[in-house]
Amino acid sequence: MKKILVTGGLGFIGSHTVVELQQAGYEVVIIDNLYNSKIEVLDSITSITSIKPSYFNIDLRNKIAVEDFFKNNKIDGIIHFAASKAVGESVNNPLLYYENNISTLVYLLQEMKKHKLSNFIFSSSCTVYGQADKMPITEDAPVKVAESPYGNTKQMGEEIIADTCKVTPSLNAIALRYFNPMGAHPSGEIGELPKGVPQNLVPFITQTGIGLRKELSVFGDDYPTPDGTCIRDYIYVVDLAKAHVVALERLFQGKNEKNYEVFNVGTGTGSSVLEAIHSFEKVSGRKLNYKIVDRRPGDITSAYADTTKANTVLGWKAEYTLDEAMNYAWIWERKIRD
Repeated sequence: MKKILVTGGLGFIGSHTVVELQQAGYEVVIIDNLYNSKIEVLDSITSITSIKPSYFNIDLRNKIAVEDFFKNNKIDGIIHFAASKAVGESVNNPLLYYENNISTLVYLLQEMKKHKLSNFIFSSSCTVYGQADKMPITEDAPVKVAESPYGNTKQMGEEIIADTCKVTPSLNAIALRYFNPMGAHPSGEIGELPKGVPQNLVPFITQTGIGLRKELSVFGDDYPTPDGTCIRDYIYVVDLAKAHVVALERLFQGKNEKNYEVFNVGTGTGSSVLEAIHSFEKVSGRKLNYKIVDRRPGDITSAYADTTKANTVLGWKAEYTLDEAMNYAWIWERKIRD
């Protein structure tokens, strides 16, 4: 049985990916320092799969701890989620983001090189495209100057991996550029657990729906879109998790065409902020209290994926609709507030 290290494996996307890996027959080892997650998630994963993953509380910024881990654990592949991810926070605290998101990646790649490990999946983001010139966005769209230190760390991360792959023929890596992950596991055991004020639209919608927040602010209704609000590509987190398993299997089976590849992971459908709100109202049967306010600096008008490459080359496709994903998000919100 192949052993996969999942860094940030107790986080939102990480925990769902651990479940999919276990269900696909992999042994999973999690590294997570609980900076933005909770240890209880370990039991929630176990209750879904009946298999408790190995868990290490290691801060990946601690180079000696990282070296010790690789000395003592034989790993067949790595999926690297561990990173800070809030755009606004990154603007206010860029050095934290460069330390958290760049040094940790470098230490992992150094250990992979040292121990001749091959298979690496990187959690990247559609933020690397900025406001793309045309929709939908293909993988060939130019990488734009980043709007935030967070976006910059994803661009730099991809460049570091590409540069390392060029001179390390034994290393095989895939960067998955996610669009907007949302929802929760159908079991209701794991989901998005934002600490403090949510950075993402969907938990803000569900928290407003349940009465935790008075109202939802919609930032701008004067964008050049059909209803005037921003458009994003909302991808169900279980679909996204499955893309990681498919990408890893591509590397294990030697199907990769180059030793560094990039894939967009989205649904290929753009949904506006108002469409997301109406989706919530439909699945919950509740009216959402929202108001239109001024645009927010740094928000791009539209971003949705061209998923042709993921569908045809990777052999992965999103299965769930916005309404289905929103329904699971709402089930999860009600469960955690009980």
